[in-house]
Amino acid sequence: MKKILFLAILMSSVILSGCEDFLEEAPKLTQSTELTLSTYNGLNNSIAGAYSPLADGQWYGAYYVLDAEMRSGNGKKPTADGFDSGRMNTSYNLSYSENSTSGLWGYAYFVISAANNVIDNLEGKESTDVSQQDLDNLRAEALFLRALAHFDLVRLYARSYAFNADGPGVPIILKTDATATEQPARNTVKEVYEQVITDLKDAEQLMADDYIRTGVSDSRAVANKNVVRALLARAYLYSQQWQNAANYATLVINSGDYTMWEANELADAYAVDKPTSGEVIFEIYGARANSYDEYWEGPAHMTSPNGYADCGASNDLYDLYEDGDARKELFQTHEDADGQYWTAKYIGKGLGTPEVSNVIVLRLSEMYLIRAEAILNGASVTGVTALSDLNVITSKRNAQPYTSAGSDAVFMERRKELAFEGHLWFDASRTRRGITRTDYSGDAVNQNIPADSYMFALPIAKRELDVNENLVQNEGYN
Repeated sequence: MKKILFLAILMSSVILSGCEDFLEEAPKLTQSTELTLSTYNGLNNSIAGAYSPLADGQWYGAYYVLDAEMRSGNGKKPTADGFDSGRMNTSYNLSYSENSTSGLWGYAYFVISAANNVIDNLEGKESTDVSQQDLDNLRAEALFLRALAHFDLVRLYARSYAFNADGPGVPIILKTDATATEQPARNTVKEVYEQVITDLKDAEQLMADDYIRTGVSDSRAVANKNVVRALLARAYLYSQQWQNAANYATLVINSGDYTMWEANELADAYAVDKPTSGEVIFEIYGARANSYDEYWEGPAHMTSPNGYADCGASNDLYDLYEDGDARKELFQTHEDADGQYWTAKYIGKGLGTPEVSNVIVLRLSEMYLIRAEAILNGASVTGVTALSDLNVITSKRNAQPYTSAGSDAVFMERRKELAFEGHLWFDASRTRRGITRTDYSGDAVNQNIPADSYMFALPIAKRELDVNENLVQNEGYN
């Protein structure tokens, strides 16, 4: 068991004391950490609160997703006057350094710390009103959040499993102790994936089949068994465990809890406040009441031509869609920026200014794409082919069906279907493809990124290196 210092520990007492209006009825914010962890209700509220930081701008609330689009070639800095505030220069130009990098590190370990504190304090809380299953459900949610945080950390700050499984990943933190003096070193990429999968498998076994957290604004913004299985499918895909990836994607597909959006539903699907049907498996609920919400720098404002507009869409992406493809309608323009597009996936929910949007993390289309890729790499699912899975998607988008399926076809369909949901950068990294940007308006030095570029792992912030001498910086940033 390793312990972590600095931001995660300093912030964990905040997250454990309340959930920042994540619940419709927020708990009191004046409880001490010790009191919060001493009762089932306190632990339950702590897990509810642990979802809130996912909406921070350094995570799914904006930059973890949008920066990935800007780096990958889907995004573009607008060139017309008044449509670029400079907020995405670093990601677009790939001009990262240890003094200018993603802030995910602190927030992810913050959530890991909160999850660990709940896991370590569940024993002895069973009573006439609290069953062992109630406690197991809390443990499962904590394990899911810990797994998601480790998974997103290793994707961002380490090279892919395919490139170097035995290379430096991120520290695995399974116990949080505010008095700790140990400074954790980086585990290998393989070790991190093994821990992510272990946590998710444990969560799957512990969580009741029908469990869903009550009292939340959006039932698809919290974990249930399908959410756990969907993240397992993705984790197995990233770690190249093809049969397991296919099996778990199939479990989610066959659950019957989700349906593919029809072509005529697509434009409105991204503006739903609280989805109760459709493709969304797990999302981040956009709410101004959540203090982690970025308001003016949230995805709705950053991708709007009437907002900061920093995150435009490249013609490299737009031109991939044939006429008639419903996904081509998910782009907006502005009369004063001729030829520039912006995604409409964060069009907002009509809830006021600054506008907010939900950010989808897992959805049904991805499960079909995971299964298709896994089958191409040797997995087998009765009655299913990679081609049939690809054409499930094209048939729902009014797109031309594929006549054959290969790795390039799956990669391309992932780019088209999951655009501006934060996938392409990581897909290019894990499949060992480079980045080519033709419609590009940034510094030419980093316009195109070869498959073996050190830039596929972002630098660890200097402040983290300063407080932990056992951390080693990523190659290329020293």
